[in-house]
Amino acid sequence: MSKRIEAVDLDLDRDLFLRKFVRELSGSLEDVIGVEAAEGYISTVGSSVGRWIDDSYKEAMGTRRLSAEEVGEVCIDLKKRIGGDFYLISASRDELVFGNRRCPFGAAVKDRPSLCMMTSNVFGRITADNLGYARVELQETIAQGDPGCRVVVRLTQTPGNAVSEREYYRAFDPDLAEGP
Repeated sequence: MSKRIEAVDLDLDRDLFLRKFVRELSGSLEDVIGVEAAEGYISTVGSSVGRWIDDSYKEAMGTRRLSAEEVGEVCIDLKKRIGGDFYLISASRDELVFGNRRCPFGAAVKDRPSLCMMTSNVFGRITADNLGYARVELQETIAQGDPGCRVVVRLTQTPGNAVSEREYYRAFDPDLAEGP
């Protein structure tokens, strides 16, 4: 390779490339099939990623199930590890409310609301698989122009869900099934 090419001062690395790739992929999906359908595709990926992250934390912690407090801590920790700045606004028996000052996707998330399904599904999957149920509402998002994110994870089922909420249920796990 020529010294001239190697000497080019260019802000390009694997992380930036992958964020740009994901942004363009989500944008193409939103343009071709619409935001709602794009959210569905990204939700599928988010659910798989959420299960992988949940399993990784539980294995590293040597446990089969996380408590509600640990679920909140895991959600914050995983986002910090990937470049987000999530924090817990409040926690009760019925809900966890998170704030966020920096998206892991960086500027690539602007005008790509379908990417927020990663947060919804990862938080929803981890919560439901450990606590049995989750209903996630993305009340504010950086993707939609808000200065930060506000994510509410409801831990109990109640009638009258908002249209913007997504429900998650624990998948059956035969290893955790109670015996006769």
